[in-house]
Amino acid sequence: MDADQIRRLKPKLSHYLREFDDCFRRKDTRGHFPKYVEGQLSDLPRKSVEPIALKTDVPVRTLQEFLSQHKWDEDRMMDRLQQIVVRDHASPQAIGIIDETSFVKKGDKTPGVQRQHCGAVGKLENCIVTVHLGYAVDGFHCVLDGELFVPESWSQDRPRCRTAGIPDEKVYRPKSEIAIELYDRARRNGVEFQWVTFDEWYGSKPQFLRALEARGQHYIGEVPKSFTAWITPPRVTERAYRRGGRGRGKKTPRVVGGSPKPMRVDDLLKHHPALRDQAWRRWHVKDTEKGPEVWEVKHVLIYLPDERGLPGEPHHLLVARNVLHPEELKFFVAWAEPETTVAELLRPAFSRWSIERCFEDKKGEVGLAHYEGRCWTGLKRHLALSAVSFLFLAQVQCELRKKNLGPDRLPSAYRRGGGREVLVAQGPRRQAAV
Repeated sequence: MDADQIRRLKPKLSHYLREFDDCFRRKDTRGHFPKYVEGQLSDLPRKSVEPIALKTDVPVRTLQEFLSQHKWDEDRMMDRLQQIVVRDHASPQAIGIIDETSFVKKGDKTPGVQRQHCGAVGKLENCIVTVHLGYAVDGFHCVLDGELFVPESWSQDRPRCRTAGIPDEKVYRPKSEIAIELYDRARRNGVEFQWVTFDEWYGSKPQFLRALEARGQHYIGEVPKSFTAWITPPRVTERAYRRGGRGRGKKTPRVVGGSPKPMRVDDLLKHHPALRDQAWRRWHVKDTEKGPEVWEVKHVLIYLPDERGLPGEPHHLLVARNVLHPEELKFFVAWAEPETTVAELLRPAFSRWSIERCFEDKKGEVGLAHYEGRCWTGLKRHLALSAVSFLFLAQVQCELRKKNLGPDRLPSAYRRGGGREVLVAQGPRRQAAV
């Protein structure tokens, strides 16, 4: 936004920011909060501390101290943000999206930086990675929370961590565990999701899927083609088993000997009659800037091996093939009632674009990737402030578009020659500047 737009929105922004007043102990510290947010919402090409300070007439050193040293509660700020989303955008059709983003960084001082896969450039690069939980419903989307991924190389070097201000309790955890922690925090703040969705990295982690199921959370996420399952579950027996034919047998549940092993989902598609012989059905999945996106879909119930290698309750498997690029296949696994329809599954399955748009807009519009400090507290607060700034933009844009929004509709089969086309998910159209 330019200066005139910010001035016109100043009363609305001031009212919004007052909801976070109790995150600050001191009045003078609280006074820097709107300065930082206004800088992030401005038309500055670079939204790090120094340019924001110069634009808002705050000493650079003071704004640096506000971010990394002054006493205020960034955790309460994120709790408050989530409570605002619940108050203003709660919906029985809300979708939670788990994803990560990365920022290229030079040097070795930024907390968590190392040479690792960087999604921003699609290759190994010196960068930091943050895990996020997004929220999407009825054309509105925002980021609810985010956490720095601490690599093992950092976790094992505690002096380095202390130099960067990383607390001793912040150690390496898989990104999937961080994601579950973000989910639990949002639920404690009253956020409810009809669905949670994620990409194939998270879908490849059985512990992550079981954690969502243990919480009673319906999900549909992409899984790699190497993901294994049964279409016809093997028989399970509890008959006593004597290893080597000696001793008293144990009545441990086990798959009956000689039963087929779970197969890769790409092999199920090629070889199992339930998928191989099933006709592809076309669905108008979403509208994009390049036009409608149509996928062909097959669906079947599958059974995943549990931690003991036994078949559990049924899950849904969707195989989606891009009509324009048939070599592009996606495999989705969903945990939901067996009678859930393909139409109901496709809407959340193809909703991950919304968090990708959040990352793109947060990096470009509010300077998410512009953090230049070497302090963990400063980075954590920058993530929180960026989420607050972006939520304000999302709220304003939602109000401007409200007249044209309707409730999400379920999709219908796509047929050539006059079949009714219904969107599964509203596509990632470029939003006009506020």
